[in-house]
Amino acid sequence: MGLESLSRGEQIEALRRKMAAVPARVERAEEARPMLRTLPVAQGPPASEEPERSPASVRGVLAAPPGLAALLPDGGLARGSVTSVTGSTSLLLGMLASVTADGGHAAVIGHKGLGLLAAVEMGADLSRVALVPDPGVDRVGVAAVLLDGMDLVVLDLGGLVVPPSRSRAVVARARNRGTALVVTDGDWEGAETRIDSQVGNYEGLGVGCGRLRGLELSVRARGRSFPLRSARLGLGHGEGQAMQWRGLTTAAAVPVIGRVG
Repeated sequence: MGLESLSRGEQIEALRRKMAAVPARVERAEEARPMLRTLPVAQGPPASEEPERSPASVRGVLAAPPGLAALLPDGGLARGSVTSVTGSTSLLLGMLASVTADGGHAAVIGHKGLGLLAAVEMGADLSRVALVPDPGVDRVGVAAVLLDGMDLVVLDLGGLVVPPSRSRAVVARARNRGTALVVTDGDWEGAETRIDSQVGNYEGLGVGCGRLRGLELSVRARGRSFPLRSARLGLGHGEGQAMQWRGLTTAAAVPVIGRVG
């Protein structure tokens, strides 16, 4: 039986029970039980084998793809913040890959068609990713519950506009738990940072032939504490089969023309 068939109270209670199986952020249980929908290996490494967290992550900033990190004033996704992301999903997958590769745990809510294979190619650790593809009618409430046990929560709003009257309590919870919330496909009024990315070019494709080897993104970011900035990012195969991000231009401030995202 899916969450959509339950009342809001029953949905929250079901998620709270499943959250008991979420491994701790730093000291993960050796026998982690399956939670929500786990991919594809439910049990992570013993605590002694946990990846070493970056100093920035411990300090309060989650890892981000290198080119994107240069655009953000903290050099990554600030814990306790809300970021609105629009445009290409490649950048969203890059965020997911960066956080989990750095030892963090993430939840993805409502993104049924998210290309997780691409995230793996970018270095994502899917044993640290929990999926809630069908969150039911109150996806914001589901996200609020998952803030308790994750470093990053990615929420597909499904076209919703979340007013301040609803968002304030969720933001306060995110700050209290030290979790970064990323929202897509909707409008979260009061988001601290807004990031938009558009594909500018593909590498490896000719006229009716060739094989896609990479792409270039035009990325724009702005926030309450910094002006609009833009940069071009590249994503392509590095050594072996791993996909790697690189900054193609230096992040620069640009005149504010209109709202990003």
